[in-house]
Amino acid sequence: MNNIKITNITDVDSFFKTVDQCKGEIELVTSEGDRLNLRSKLCQYVSLTKIFSEAKIDEITIAVADSDDVQLLLQYLITR
Repeated sequence: MNNIKITNITDVDSFFKTVDQCKGEIELVTSEGDRLNLRSKLCQYVSLTKIFSEAKIDEITIAVADSDDVQLLLQYLITR
């Protein structure tokens, strides 16, 4: 899996719409090393709860299994 650091997410809906378009596994890697499956709506909710409890989204790390998904996410980062 490839790890991607994403910084300054301001449009969470757009980010999750991009994640929904991915074909392979996409996991949020927490600072404790836990992994949440971002393809799961429940995990999306849990991750949002955790992120917003910290009051800001400076940086998150996601693990991406499919190389096409890496390209999709990088395109999201470029165009946001």
